[in-house]
Amino acid sequence: MIKLFRQMQPYYPLIGLILVLTFLQTMSELFLPTLMADIVDTGIAAGNIPYIWRIGSYMLLFAAVGMLCSIAASYFSAKVAIGFGRDLRSRVFAHVENFSLQEFDRIGTASLITRTTNDITQLQQVLTMMLRMMLMAPLMMLGGLIMAISKQGQLSLIFVVVIPVLGLAIFLIGRKGMPLFKQMQTRLDTLNMVIRENLTGIRVIRAFNRDRYENKRFDGASRGLADTAIKVNKLMALMMPVMMIVLNFSIIAIIGFGSVEISYGRMQVGDLMAFVQYATQILFSFLMLSVIFVMVPRASASATRINEVLDMQPDIVNPAQPKPLQQDSRQPVTLKFDDVTFHYPGAEQPALEHISFEARRGEVTAIIGGTGSGKSTLVNLIPRFYDVSSGRIEVHGTDIRELEQSALRERIGYVPQKALLFTGTIAENIRYGHESATEEEIAHAARIAQAEDFISEMPEGYNSEIAQGGSNVSGGQKQRLSIARALVRRPELYIFDDSFSALDFKTDARLRAALREETTEATVLMVAQRVSTVIDADQIIVLDEGRIAGIGTHHELMDSSEVYRQIVSSQLSEEEIA
Repeated sequence: MIKLFRQMQPYYPLIGLILVLTFLQTMSELFLPTLMADIVDTGIAAGNIPYIWRIGSYMLLFAAVGMLCSIAASYFSAKVAIGFGRDLRSRVFAHVENFSLQEFDRIGTASLITRTTNDITQLQQVLTMMLRMMLMAPLMMLGGLIMAISKQGQLSLIFVVVIPVLGLAIFLIGRKGMPLFKQMQTRLDTLNMVIRENLTGIRVIRAFNRDRYENKRFDGASRGLADTAIKVNKLMALMMPVMMIVLNFSIIAIIGFGSVEISYGRMQVGDLMAFVQYATQILFSFLMLSVIFVMVPRASASATRINEVLDMQPDIVNPAQPKPLQQDSRQPVTLKFDDVTFHYPGAEQPALEHISFEARRGEVTAIIGGTGSGKSTLVNLIPRFYDVSSGRIEVHGTDIRELEQSALRERIGYVPQKALLFTGTIAENIRYGHESATEEEIAHAARIAQAEDFISEMPEGYNSEIAQGGSNVSGGQKQRLSIARALVRRPELYIFDDSFSALDFKTDARLRAALREETTEATVLMVAQRVSTVIDADQIIVLDEGRIAGIGTHHELMDSSEVYRQIVSSQLSEEEIA
């Protein structure tokens, strides 16, 4: 937690102001019991009304100063804590944006969401408490001790017993609460994961009538969090009774011994009243510290989780001296795989093994194969979502690991297997591929992607709103908008990762014909399940269990590749094959 709080340099001036205000508030509160003692011993005892009014006005003045300082300190404390939370959240988000898919797989999306929201909120809350109480509590305790001793030194020996007892109670409760707070955050991760899966998979849940099962699953995760929270709260609930018992017995002892001192004339009534108030202030300063100790374990657990994210360095980074990516018009090969092998982290068998091929400018290179053959894995290596385990991937003759990631991805128009749209208008979703695209360029990309017809039928055309996740458009419409988003970019390399699966055969054929005319100067890499989608490709790569089982045109593969013939025969009739 201290490591994170070191990032608060921009707020040092405000923190200094908070400390000054807290000091003034504490001093004013410490001075009030002494003034009250003077009123009782000098004013009331002697019947000196002017003295009572004068000292009473001082008390009102000090009370007003303390109140104003308290309000101002609370305001600036909240401002610092919220500002720190905002900066830390931005820092975590920016750091996570640099993660490769390996880091996302390692931590988990649900956990990353919890760490960016709930964990940082825990730190904000404890920071607010620390700014207000971390200085005020020690000052109040030390000042109260000094003032109490000045009133009656012997009576102050009560604190020699009381303070260690309170300190030990706070320590024992805090030490036992720390592992429970860590467990609580982990269970919150699990609950968030269950909620996220339920919300995103609601169609599947209802289609398979699994509502009861998911309710039980949610109840289990919720119950786990609730049980841990109950344990923590039971433990922390001991704090207040212990504090109040010690406080009440201390006051009983003070009044008992103080009355004896008064009877012998060694102490005045006003001093005893002031002493009781100082004792209350001292013990309540311990109560403030106990509140901090209640919150610090959970905040410390949250800080550890946040530091895990910030300390995690992406496996895929930019080179120290990146090479410029320049397109040579004499170089026809845009993309080259040179003996590429790839393992997923922790996997025993490679997902891809000894993959070598070239994709040329102006040509369509199709990749086909059975489920789990490695098609999507192969195209995910090109934008460096993952890095190869061995071998090389070259773009225009340069190893992609020697290029700036942003420079590499600027040359790629990527359409993922699962079409993803963002909340906003259709135009904004298409412009996501090229933020400065004109309306004419957006319309042209939509026309090539065969999306113009359904867009024109929508009430506001290109200004029609897309709901979260694109839930108000069909699967085929989402795919066509995703394709338009890549087309508006006008990249040198197009990657279509099974992006035509939701299209009917007629739309598929029209789209491929339009793409042929649009991408004459670009390289197209097309992953597909359907033979009809790849049959006209200039080059077809057949994958089987992570290895290349054949490369060539449709007719060449029909003669040379048994795997390709099996795929074709499973999808086309004998007349269509002939």
